[in-house]
Amino acid sequence: MGALRERNFRLFFIGQTTSQIGSGMAPVAIAFAVLQHGTASDLGLVSAAGLVPLVVLLLAGGVLADRFSRRVVMLGADVVRTLAQIGLGAWILASAPPLWGFMALAAVVGVGSALFYPALTGLVPEVVSMGQLLQANALNSLSGSVASAIGPALAGVVVAVSSPGWAVLMDGVTYAVSVVSLYFIRVEWAPNGSLETMASQLRAGWSEFWSRTWLWVIVVEFSCVNVLVFAPMFVLGPVIAKQSLGGAPAWGLILALEGAGSVLGGVAMLRWDPVRPLLMATLATTSWVLPLLALAARAPALVIGLGGFVAGIGLSVFGTLWTTTMQREIPSEVLSRVSAYDWFGSLVFLPIGMALVGPIAKVAGVTTTITGAAVLLAAFIGVTLLVPSVTGTRSPTAKA
Repeated sequence: MGALRERNFRLFFIGQTTSQIGSGMAPVAIAFAVLQHGTASDLGLVSAAGLVPLVVLLLAGGVLADRFSRRVVMLGADVVRTLAQIGLGAWILASAPPLWGFMALAAVVGVGSALFYPALTGLVPEVVSMGQLLQANALNSLSGSVASAIGPALAGVVVAVSSPGWAVLMDGVTYAVSVVSLYFIRVEWAPNGSLETMASQLRAGWSEFWSRTWLWVIVVEFSCVNVLVFAPMFVLGPVIAKQSLGGAPAWGLILALEGAGSVLGGVAMLRWDPVRPLLMATLATTSWVLPLLALAARAPALVIGLGGFVAGIGLSVFGTLWTTTMQREIPSEVLSRVSAYDWFGSLVFLPIGMALVGPIAKVAGVTTTITGAAVLLAAFIGVTLLVPSVTGTRSPTAKA
């Protein structure tokens, strides 16, 4: 916990933990707000609407974060997301927003996220000393895990007893807390004085990205993971929960158990620095097959949740090792641009997956769609493990 003794990181940690609780609430709340009057395909379109601007603007966000103060970029992004979620929550409480309303405000949140995420990867090494970097990333992962356990469960209760609008409104308020914490962080920053165009800066970032085989191979893998795991889980999962598991409380329980697993993984990563971090990170992704198979089998909510619990452990292990490896291996002056390529590559196909998984399930059947996704996921992970630079990259600080 030594990283929390540093003022800047402590402020950062408080703001991010709070906003991530709201982010954990939002998927449950928005899913059931849309499904009150819509279908799985409508939910897929809303999800895609938030992802398209995120994907399109990520690279520009990476350039901005390397050219300007990362703290200021993130602060502005969270102001945008605060206004969008408070607006959507109020709209849901006042009436039933049309599909285009959900999509428009999801797109605004996506714009804010496109600016936020590349800057986030670069800001962490600026708010904590290098000796505490792995622990700081583990704490960030742990806070996200705690939030992903609390957020969905809280949203399930709020939706069950009142309205999804209150849960979305609460998400907006948590973004406001992040705005305040970022405002009070103090980091040294000076304009880099670069006269390079955005295109030339993107080329420099691409050169750094492409020169590392382990980097682009795992980004390709995660692009497949996002389509094969998150599209079926977050579009078809709420539909199954509504039809046969008991609705929002059951879906909130499933996501909360996944978050609880992430907490356990995050605690483990506070002390574990494996010799071969990318090998361990890739092996951890095999756990994501479990909740898919349980969902496809129409298992009880608790069984699906237990699969999610194991997957949550894997997600936390992967996220901490992946982020720390990037921050150790990539020069700080290009880190946000490389991170933007990471986010872009990982998410580029997810809007398509979100939009198409509903129609595909309508034709092929929900069970076949989810089972097929699980089989393909296992195949992609197996191919990734054949790449020598993935299995051979070593931690500079781990004990052999």
